[in-house]
Amino acid sequence: MRGLRIFLALATAFVWLTFSAGTRAQGLAPASLGGDSRSDEATNDVVQVITAKTAPTVSKKTKKLLTESTRPRAEKPAHVALPQAVEKTPSRATFTMEPVRPMNQPTADQTVQHGSRFSFRSPQGKKESVPVITDFYPKRIVYPLAKVDRRIDNRLVQAATLAQERAHAHSRSRCWHYVKDALLASGVIDSRPKTELARDAASELVNNYGFKRLSITDPFAAPVGSVLVYGTARSVGHVEIRTKDGFVSDFRSQIPSRRPLMGVYAKL
Repeated sequence: MRGLRIFLALATAFVWLTFSAGTRAQGLAPASLGGDSRSDEATNDVVQVITAKTAPTVSKKTKKLLTESTRPRAEKPAHVALPQAVEKTPSRATFTMEPVRPMNQPTADQTVQHGSRFSFRSPQGKKESVPVITDFYPKRIVYPLAKVDRRIDNRLVQAATLAQERAHAHSRSRCWHYVKDALLASGVIDSRPKTELARDAASELVNNYGFKRLSITDPFAAPVGSVLVYGTARSVGHVEIRTKDGFVSDFRSQIPSRRPLMGVYAKL
């Protein structure tokens, strides 16, 4: 029994000592214990040092930022007026940059088309080319029409019509032969001329068939039905009859022969 009392007394004393030590330790210890409290203290010290050293710099930067932020606000009215001037400048630039071209001038594509050529092979197998016509000329070349002279034999007009009906589109080198047939078929001559060369047609018509040379040197001025003889002493020559709108022999043509004109003949 006595031993139990001693044990309780010792236990009570130990508990009291422990409580007293804890109370004293709480009084001496900081607000928070452990590693976290030391790190917080160190962090607070660092923050205080940095804040103390950088406070003036931050304040200067803040003032600078505030100054810069206030300047654009003061310049805003000037920026508001600029878009009007900027809008006028592009319009002028666009107007001056547009190409100025004279009216009725060919473009690049038309020029290229005008210079293009069409290639083909001739019946002889030769490769040839001709320019492609892309322009239209409304003013056509109009040749003068022949007049009917009442003094000449009316059968010559009929000979011109017969020759035109029998003629071809291109020459067959038989001009005097076709003119002979037309004159004989119309009845203006009663026999077929015997000369072979076209240049000899003038002398035979005058000497054997009563034709006379007219005082005409322009083939277009020759009357309908008159016979035109071309050539020189060294050439074969050419013979054709004047029609109302052209000239005819073994082929039809709107223009006279390019050979030298020997004379215009008709039977009066």
